Amino acid sequence: MLTALTQEVLTAILKGIDEGIHVVNTEGVTIFYNEVAAIHDGMDIKEVQGKHLLEAFPSLTEESSTLLKVIKSGKPIYNQTQIYMNLHGTRIDTMNTTLPIFLEDKIIGAVEIAKDYSRMKLLAERLLDLQKGLNKGSKKKAVKQVTYTFNELLTVNPAFQNLKDEAKKLAKSDAPILVYGESGTGKELFVQGVHHESHRSDEAFIAQNCAAIPETLLESILFGTAKGSYTGAVDRKGLFELADGGTLFLDELHTMPIELQAKLLRVLEDGMIRRVGSSQSISVNVRVIAAMNVSPSKALQEQTLRADLYYRLNVFTFSLIPLRNRTEDILFLTEHFIEEFNQKLQKNINGLEKKLELFFMNYQWPGNVRELKHSIEYMMNVCEAKQLRYEDLPSLLKHLPCTGTSNKGEVENLSLRKNIGRLEKELIRNALELSEGNINQAAKLLEIPRQTLQYKLKKS
Repeated sequence: MLTALTQEVLTAILKGIDEGIHVVNTEGVTIFYNEVAAIHDGMDIKEVQGKHLLEAFPSLTEESSTLLKVIKSGKPIYNQTQIYMNLHGTRIDTMNTTLPIFLEDKIIGAVEIAKDYSRMKLLAERLLDLQKGLNKGSKKKAVKQVTYTFNELLTVNPAFQNLKDEAKKLAKSDAPILVYGESGTGKELFVQGVHHESHRSDEAFIAQNCAAIPETLLESILFGTAKGSYTGAVDRKGLFELADGGTLFLDELHTMPIELQAKLLRVLEDGMIRRVGSSQSISVNVRVIAAMNVSPSKALQEQTLRADLYYRLNVFTFSLIPLRNRTEDILFLTEHFIEEFNQKLQKNINGLEKKLELFFMNYQWPGNVRELKHSIEYMMNVCEAKQLRYEDLPSLLKHLPCTGTSNKGEVENLSLRKNIGRLEKELIRNALELSEGNINQAAKLLEIPRQTLQYKLKKS
């Protein structure tokens, strides 16, 4: 058993935790109840401490109490909502994780870690109010939410240009779209371009990052709430209703809970949504565009994306090419960003010195175009010369190996054979990414026989 000193230390730790902690023994009697839990439940600690759970919370039963369930089963319960009345008749909404407590393989009680679900619901409502405020007013105001068109998605890479051209054509459809691309490749810019080219361009465009909202709130954010679904709840539209007639962009789809993905699939199938706590279905006309920064195959393998949802979204799929695989865009975009910041900062910087240019061409740019732009912005602010120099690089990049900057490196960099070989590998890699590994389709994109492509892949 615990010593008196251990009990004091444990109690001090539990009191300092910023979440509700409620511990009961095997008889269901409360042996620890912290102040945060008391505030959540609208109770005084003395009204719960030392009392049987059902005495302090008479609206609960052995079947509905998560603490009593865990004592009986010995199995943990994670992230389960619980609605009950406290001793004073006030309704309480919490999100609980409840765990059994074992001592030498014998269960001696259960501990519940509770979050105030009512406050989280209030956050959801405030977020929806903010989004609704953005959409309120004329259609022209809705259009202003789309900042970018395909014209802002700059490239001289043939494969990426073909991707833009294809997206412009498919934008006229109402079918859902799935966009995959690494962080910084311009997924939202690409999606806004699709919306701008569509017949929905005069209607709302709403973007929601699925990873930015706690998963317990995401359903309310997307589908809205019905009056009475929880304490203080009112009839409130979700993002699907707010985007009615327009486009809803769901970024980082793979972070959406699997159960909620099933509800999204149903909306894509029949265009009907149901607010949380309501039995009434509402028809919506929304084009869904989803994006992920991990490959669909990886998300399916790791079971963070439902296969049936993927196949429903996979009507049109776009894989945005990372910057390292379109090296001709590095200096092209660099010149564009230098000109942009010349105007903003009232400077007259003229390109890159040779050492920095070689570094840019050899660096892998894991953050893609976003990293390139932010690096140039930093350098433009600190540069005091006529050209951007290697010394102006952000400190994290400056400490990386500067490959290809010696005299020998410069000669190698001009090697026709090596550069053609590198370009060939990049084009093959791009074609395989666009065709998702399909050899026949990749060969068609490269305009070479399938056998030739297979030979080149074996040789590499």
